[in-house]
Amino acid sequence: MTTHNTRLQTVLRRGALPAVAIVAMTLAGCGSDSDSSTDSGDTSGSTGMTVSTRDAGDGQVLTTSDGRTLYVSDQEKGKVLCASSACEAIWIPLTISSGQQPSAPEALAGELGTVQRPDGSPQVALDGQPLYTFSFDNNAGDANGDGEADSFDGVDFTWHVATPTGEAPAPADDGGGFDY
Repeated sequence: MTTHNTRLQTVLRRGALPAVAIVAMTLAGCGSDSDSSTDSGDTSGSTGMTVSTRDAGDGQVLTTSDGRTLYVSDQEKGKVLCASSACEAIWIPLTISSGQQPSAPEALAGELGTVQRPDGSPQVALDGQPLYTFSFDNNAGDANGDGEADSFDGVDFTWHVATPTGEAPAPADDGGGFDY
């Protein structure tokens, strides 16, 4: 298990999920409703795009318009499984306003679209895989959620940095993880 997952399990065992949710919502711009910074209708930031890219050393990774790394889970394809408040406190959905179309740079090899969340809001997806930010990424450019594994509502998730090609970026030469 990774350090983040161990911290999460410790917090959950102590019954402090509300505190984790509050911290995560604060990091996400005060919530997961359609007014938060990662899911507001104004996702243009400085790029004019809902999804942007960033050089990660040996490849490109997807980010929000403000530089936060985006992730996909192996388990979600065409549907949203991370829908509980506990999951959303850690993995923050990238949503857009109803009627809005997501946009991305031309370098995106896959199809950018949306999937419907259980609450009816559209979540940005790449080739049908919903996109999320990670609450333990404290700054733009952080990628602490790559390879994380966790479980919510009986579903085991494995998370990866989203890339324009759908392929994972190459590990750093030192074998110590990705070169972010």
